[in-house]
Amino acid sequence: MSEVYNIIDKKKLDVVNKPISKAHGLPNECYTNKEYTIIERKKLFENKWAVIGVASSLKKIGDIKPFDLLGLPLLIVRNKKNKIKVFHNVCSHRGLKLVTKARNIRNVIRCPYHSWSYNSDGDLIATPHIGGMNKHQSSKFKKSDNNLKEVRSYVWLDLIMVNISNNEIPFEKYIKPLSDRWAKFWKKKDRKLIKHASDYGYFKLKAKCNWKFAIENYCESYHLPFVHPGLNSYSKIDDHYHIQGLPNRFAGQGTLVYNPRFKHNQKFPNFPGWNKEKDKHAEYVALFPNVMLGIHKDHYYAYWLEPITHNYTKEHMEIYYVGEEAAYSEKFKSIRKQNFQQWHSIQSEDVMIIEGMQEGRKSPAFNGGNFSPVLDNPTHHFNKWVAKSLVE
Repeated sequence: MSEVYNIIDKKKLDVVNKPISKAHGLPNECYTNKEYTIIERKKLFENKWAVIGVASSLKKIGDIKPFDLLGLPLLIVRNKKNKIKVFHNVCSHRGLKLVTKARNIRNVIRCPYHSWSYNSDGDLIATPHIGGMNKHQSSKFKKSDNNLKEVRSYVWLDLIMVNISNNEIPFEKYIKPLSDRWAKFWKKKDRKLIKHASDYGYFKLKAKCNWKFAIENYCESYHLPFVHPGLNSYSKIDDHYHIQGLPNRFAGQGTLVYNPRFKHNQKFPNFPGWNKEKDKHAEYVALFPNVMLGIHKDHYYAYWLEPITHNYTKEHMEIYYVGEEAAYSEKFKSIRKQNFQQWHSIQSEDVMIIEGMQEGRKSPAFNGGNFSPVLDNPTHHFNKWVAKSLVE
């Protein structure tokens, strides 16, 4: 019997997996219970491939930053070979948290407690006085047995993916269903062209709610005319279609009318291999558990979630363009700003809604909610993924 049933009645999870017309959403405990969050971290984040940042945020060799995943301390570093590595952020000596702020270490991660030191590959390279004063070696201690504990990681479209429990299939296989889908839009060479904008390419929003509300909201277009009237003026519900990836790792929506509108009719360069038959198509996919992706003929974004507690989430938007000129140059600065402002406005409108949903989940009268059998299919898809993952 799964440990989650000590917190949530089994019937409340079973009903999530019923056909959409009879299903309820996830129960309140999945959003409001602190003890549940500990189980969720293990089942949905440690056991799956999850996002903890972007590689482009560590620009130089030796750049390092901490990341806490619902209380689990990790560190990310760009090593001497210019590769991203992820480790548990704890000294193997007495358990001190090694990295507390982003900085450049060159090639030494030094513990401030007893000065034990590691290189950027996690190897323990110095143990001052371990054998007594001025005796930095000991025949009774083997350094190679006490390196930092590496976390399985993979960089995909700049996203740093981790599988902490090391129990998932290789990421290339994990992402293949989505990669195959998007191969109909852009070519492999197009993906190599994406560059993170040098300005107007990042923003962070703080949401006083559970992270799952952001994913649920992103999956559906039902709310467009009510929450995003500006967007809905040129991208209506009827212009959208559902995306429900199988095996169940992603869900979302696509549009048939993507047509960016910038002042003076300015335009970004398009991906050279973009399918001409999909010139006005764009897709918005939540890759479970915690990143929301958007692909368009002229830009790509990753909107990833950093869950802090059961009722507080940081949302990170990363925006990318086609080639260095579009991403860096003064020529495109004006429309980078306009695109930034558009996405910032849309995501801010959503934050107000999902914070209200967190407040609503305090009501014992709410049973998890119902779904539109026509418009809520991708959201139901995500709820089923959560319910199933919790009991695996």
